[in-house]
Parts: sequence; structure tokens; C-alpha cells
Amino acid sequence: MSNLEKLVLARIVWTKKTLIDGNNLKLNIINYMPLLNKFTFNIHSSTHFYTKFNLPSNEYIQETFKDFKNKQIISSVDYFKEKEYSQCHIYSYPYQSIYYNNITNNFPGGIFEYVREISLFDERSFEHEFFFQISQSFPFLEKLTLVNQKPQNNKQLRKSKN
Repeated sequence: MSNLEKLVLARIVWTKKTLIDGNNLKLNIINYMPLLNKFTFNIHSSTHFYTKFNLPSNEYIQETFKDFKNKQIISSVDYFKEKEYSQCHIYSYPYQSIYYNNITNNFPGGIFEYVREISLFDERSFEHEFFFQISQSFPFLEKLTLVNQKPQNNKQLRKSKN
């Protein structure tokens, strides 16, 4: 695979010690492919290793991508106290997949024209403004799955601030 010039990678990974970041991708993939000139990816990694106190920040994850040329890399890091696990979603933008799974309240936004199915998961409640953001980000959405047991704090129907 050292002659590979284009790579599209979509992975869901459970790890024992670390979340997948730019350093991990460079060390385990890019360094072995010297001719690679187009790398598109969508990686969702989860682990029980991190706690709220030692979880890498989203800024740290972004910094690990500083050597990725001509790419907009999006990352989102979450810790779930009740389930005792952490997750990190990293992807190259524009997002190419028709699925976007496990969106949390930390969703960074953007326009996702290819996505047709999404799932939402968080231990915190999803509020009205969040659903407005989702409706703007996924203009061609056909299927939504919601996993959340927390009631909304602001249940009144109100006009969006946006």
C-alpha cells in the first residue's frame, strides 16, 4: 500500500488507552504511504481510559492535525459520566458520508449535504436551539434517531434566536 495515492477511511474504533487523533493517523497510516496525496476520513473512537479530568481537549486534538496540508479537520470530544466512557469524532470536511452517528451537544455545526441519516446521543438534554442547528446543518435529512433520557429544560415553543 506504499504506492497508494488516494485513501478514504471510515472507522468506528474502541480503544483501550487513547482516542484516535492526528498523531495516531500520521504514525500508523500516513508515514507508511509516501505517495498519498488525498486522504479523506471519518473516525469515531471511544475508550473507557479517560475520565473528565484527563480527557484531551478539542483544542489539543485539533493541534495534532497541524501538519495535515490543505485540509479542514473537524473534531469533537465528549465524556459521558454515567456510561463512564469518552469519545472523539474526527473527520475531514466537507463530510462525504450519508450517515453521521452519535451527534452530541458538542456538535460543531457545518453544512452536510450528503448526510441522509443521523443519530443523536448525549447524557445532557437536547434543547430547542440544538434542534434548530441540526435542521440547518442537515438540509436533506431523511431519518433521525434520538437516544436521550433527559427532558428538555426549555420546553416552551419559542422563536429561535438565530
